[in-house]
Amino acid sequence: MNDEAEPFMFPQADAAKPDTDALYLELDGWEGPLDLLLDLARRQKVDLRQISILALVDQYLTYIERAGALRLELAADYLVMAAWLAYLKSAMLLPKAEQEDPSPEELALRLQLRLQRLGAMREAAARLMGRDRIGRDVFVRGAPEGLRTDRKTVWRSDMFALIQAYGQVKARTAPRIYHVANRPVMTLDSALERVSAMLGVTLDWMDIRDFLPPHAEPALRRSALASSFVAALELARRGRAELAQDAAFAPLRIRRLEAGTPA
Repeated sequence: MNDEAEPFMFPQADAAKPDTDALYLELDGWEGPLDLLLDLARRQKVDLRQISILALVDQYLTYIERAGALRLELAADYLVMAAWLAYLKSAMLLPKAEQEDPSPEELALRLQLRLQRLGAMREAAARLMGRDRIGRDVFVRGAPEGLRTDRKTVWRSDMFALIQAYGQVKARTAPRIYHVANRPVMTLDSALERVSAMLGVTLDWMDIRDFLPPHAEPALRRSALASSFVAALELARRGRAELAQDAAFAPLRIRRLEAGTPA
């Protein structure tokens, strides 16, 4: 190891920086005493696992002594590291005490492990920062240009399909005529003639349903029953027929009433 290390001075803070009690250092990426130790170890150009802790401590203390022009009373972390390294150096040089925990060798090994982890992190950060960056080294693909699509519809059909389509359109547009279906009914005059004629041939009581035409359709039978009922009421009003009913909703009976017979 080269004992004649070049003098190292902490650069003074820039004039534009605010005048505060905080220590402002420009150390080429260093952020604390451990970074300074790592740089000193790398200057030895040996593996961190085989580094000489004593030589590293000497270099660190030399750099701290040469930085007297700076307000080092504010650099607490650097001074703490310097004091700890001085203790480590003295512990490694002095005879080993019994039941000393941790031993100087363990402290030195811990320092080596910390330096190895810090070196691995800085190397990983350097590899990440060295990769291509979007917008500087590589560029993403822009939005694709819109394409205009022209569509042309071609209809293909035969004569039968055309005639069928025309017929469907014609059927939808043709006016609709509503036809009222004629319902079979028996008029009041017809019922009055039928009831009068049938009452003329019998003197016994007859059910009004007996005056309905036989084998009539259901619709015609309902109409005939209603018309025959009205005809019976009309004949009773004229004094030509007599009506009787045994109970409510019982069949209505009718018989002829002779002239001069009280109803």
